[in-house]
Formats: sequence, C-alpha cells, structure tokens
Amino acid sequence: MSGRAGGRRWTPPLRRRRRGPGWAAQTPTWQRARPALIADALKRASARPSGNWFVVCASREVRAGGRPFGRTVGGAEVVLWRSDNGELRAGPGACPHLGAPLRDSRVVCGTLVCHWHGLALNGSPFAGWQPFPVHDDGVLVWVRLDEVGGEEPTARPVVPVRPAAGSGVDAVFTATGRCEPQDVVANRLDPWHGSWFHPYSFVDLTVVREPGGEEDDVFVVDVSFRVAGRLVVPVRAEFAAPEPRTVVMRITDGEGATSVVETHATPLTGPDDDRPRTAVIEAVVAVSDRPGFALARGRRPRAAPADAPYRPASVAGRPGVRRTPLGAAQHRTVSRLTRRRAPGRPRGTRTGTGTGTPCAVGRRSSRRTAWEHPCPVVMCRRPWLEVFTEFVCTAELEVLDLQDVILLPAPDHRSAFPNRASSPIHRNSAALVRSAVESPVN
Repeated sequence: MSGRAGGRRWTPPLRRRRRGPGWAAQTPTWQRARPALIADALKRASARPSGNWFVVCASREVRAGGRPFGRTVGGAEVVLWRSDNGELRAGPGACPHLGAPLRDSRVVCGTLVCHWHGLALNGSPFAGWQPFPVHDDGVLVWVRLDEVGGEEPTARPVVPVRPAAGSGVDAVFTATGRCEPQDVVANRLDPWHGSWFHPYSFVDLTVVREPGGEEDDVFVVDVSFRVAGRLVVPVRAEFAAPEPRTVVMRITDGEGATSVVETHATPLTGPDDDRPRTAVIEAVVAVSDRPGFALARGRRPRAAPADAPYRPASVAGRPGVRRTPLGAAQHRTVSRLTRRRAPGRPRGTRTGTGTGTPCAVGRRSSRRTAWEHPCPVVMCRRPWLEVFTEFVCTAELEVLDLQDVILLPAPDHRSAFPNRASSPIHRNSAALVRSAVESPVN
C-alpha cells in the first residue's frame, strides 16, 4: 500500500533488505539463461513488423525556435526541426543544392535555412528533397525510413503502452556503441544477467515465468531495485518486445506499478558496414499514487535510467560500480562478426596453456579504435573477458601498444586483466588498465 486513499494504511516505499549472499556467492543463473530460449525470443521479436519506424531522439531535444537536430539512421542522414507552432518536420540531412549538412544550419521563423547558400526548406518537397514521415509520441521522436527498413510501411509506429499522458515523469538517456540492434534486444531479453552485470541496481532477481510462445511472449521477473546500501524497492516486472528494435520493461506489481522502461535500438550504420554502430535510446516513464509524487512530477527531474553508466573507464572489473548497458551487446556483436568475417582464423584455443580452453588473442590497432578481436569469440563464455571487452570497447581508448597479447582464463576478474609483469603486454598499456582494476572494490 502506498497511500491513504480508501482508508489504506501508509507504507514506506523502501524496504530494508536482509543480508544476503554477496555478488560472487549468489546462485548462478547460466543454466536457466539458455541460449536457445533467448534466441527464440529474439527471433519472434525480429519477425514482428516495425513499419520502418526508427526512434531518433527525445521529444524535448527538438524544440520550437531551437536549432535543428541531426542523426544518421541506417546510414541515412536525417535532420529534424519544429515550426513556430511546434509542428515536427524531418527530411534528408543533406542540402539538395550542394550537400551541406543541414544539422548545422539554422531555423528562421520555422523554416530551415541552409548555412552555405541560404536555401530555405519549409518541410515540403523541394528540388529532390523529400520529407520523411515523422511522429512525436510525447516522449520520443520517430522517423519512418522506408529505404532503410525495407518493410511494408505503416501510418504510425508501434508505440509501447505507457501510463496516461501527464501522469508520470519521463527521462530519456542515449548512448552509442559498436554493436547491432539485435544484440541490444537480445541483451534485454536476458533478464538473468541483471543481478550479475548490474549489481549496483538489481538484487534478488528471479525469473518466475519464461515466454510461452507468440501468445505469451513475456518474461516475468521479481527483482529489487537497489537505492542505497540495504535499502531496496521490490517489484514484479514484465519484459516484452513489441517490435524488432524495442524491449519494454513494465512494472506490474509493487511501487510504481505501470511504470515502464523502454529500450530502443536504432542502427546508425548501414547493414554492410564492417564497424556497425547502434544508438541505444532508453525512455523511462515513472508513475506513483503517492501524494508526494505530484511534486516530483512538477519538478520533472532529469534523472537517467537505472542502469545508465558513470564514466565507462571506471567500471572494468569492479562488480560494485555502474556499467554501460552496451558492454554485453558490443561483445555479442564482436563475437558474431568475427566468426562471419574471418572464417580462416584459428578457433582461439592455444596449446601449451595447460588449460585447453579458449583464450583471447589481441593485436595492435593501426588507428584510433577499440580492441580488435581477430579470433572467433568463443570468449563470450568467459565472464572476465566480457568485462575486459566492455572496458576497452566503451572507453574508446587511443591506440594501445599491444603486441599479440594473450589473455588466459583466470579464476577472478582482477587476475584476468593484463596488469602483471609476467603478462606479454607493453608496460605503458598495462598502466592504462591497471588504474581501473586495482582501485578498491566498493
């Protein structure tokens, strides 16, 4: 009970959690997180129609009287702006005259004016420039790109069911990573990883019901959101994918029932790009029947979603610190692309290690880039390697002076990192990693 309506007794929103097992002592979930189960859920999600609609940004990022907003979606440049009366407009991001980037132009009296030669666009077709269908659902902006989506177009996107407009507080968080949309969706359709990979937010996580097929395609989860120390908020939630690039977590019981967290995966690069990039746009719409929530709604706090990261480089090998939600998705992409694009590479198992288990072989990059994986990543079955992959991919480090570094399996996260003198790694490169993994664990 969360209020006094109807004579109900008031109860605090927080619970004091009993002392339970630590991060390493919790019950492993890998047996229940069956790859075939997750793959089937992803396959059903991918088969659902999207109508060629893509989430581009938060509604508040495109303001009347403000500058235009630009983003590349599926390799196509898109520019958005609002007219003086707030009407949303979208179209190709290149000027039809000489190709100037319209995202850098200005909006004058609701008209987009190119900053190269003054060509004005009011949102109507002009000289080969064709506007895109656009939809503002009040929280997010969607753009329909028929050439990118390749499906049968629809008049409206598949907008998830949300709390009634004006009844909640919404926040939108955007991050980009080197992965594909399907990997982001697959990561969200794996609720078992929550208390392991995001222990700063989720504890006591139990999947109480798995999908039963197309008619009952939801994961039902009991979980406690960690607030501070042993103070938690226990809830029951459902995970579902209403369309190929969206996963929705909806609280069905407990504090904030009917609140939603939407994860939208928007491809930034084309399907044939060797370095795929995806924007993960997470929208939180929170509601509560508590009297004090009206005050919070009036202030409209711009809080990030529960698993929004702090600085990426600070998370490596430290289970108590926030991690980016893109880490596992990036690793999954690297695994698949390496197998697909480097079929002649060895399987990554070295003889003479004394273990007979897969190991990761890294090589020096010739330019500013994240870690390159030349061998097929059977590595994803090694959690310490996933942590290392997440660290290097998300930190976007400058060129590491790595010379055929071999990372061998290890019993814990710390010793898996190449931060020891015996590791075949350049001393300067080791220092970059050491600063993140040798600080005290919170």
